[in-house]
Amino acid sequence: MGLLVRIVVDDLTGPEIEAFLHGHISKMRAVSPPESKHALELSSLRRPGVTFWSAREGDAVLGCGAIKEIDLEHAEIKSMRTDPTHKNRGIASQLLTHIIDESKLMGYTRLSLETGSADFFEPARKLYLKHGFDYCEPFAEYRKDPNSVFMTRTL
Repeated sequence: MGLLVRIVVDDLTGPEIEAFLHGHISKMRAVSPPESKHALELSSLRRPGVTFWSAREGDAVLGCGAIKEIDLEHAEIKSMRTDPTHKNRGIASQLLTHIIDESKLMGYTRLSLETGSADFFEPARKLYLKHGFDYCEPFAEYRKDPNSVFMTRTL
């Protein structure tokens, strides 16, 4: 079944989430060319229009995810990450399900995302497909990029 975790809206002020996100940004820099890295830095995740959740067990951050409003009906999934030591335990699916459910409650009718096209990102693409996302053209300010794939789903 996987690990049940506590998923909370995170105010991004704790040192544990800052360290977790630093790891995320470092990994994205390592696997994506600079012109194709779209991960948001901590300051951007704190902006209005972004809602950020962390998945926790006690004080430990096991995963995270966010949405960034594109318009009143459309949001983008950002910063999805599971701690590498907790992969294959269902955390990403729990987080994604939570984000989809919360997005519906917030009034969004569409969720979209950008992820990498490299093999490293294959598990992410499979997760999104499993949760009803389909491949699409670039959205918002994105442009075609051989290092990126775009996905969307209606809520």
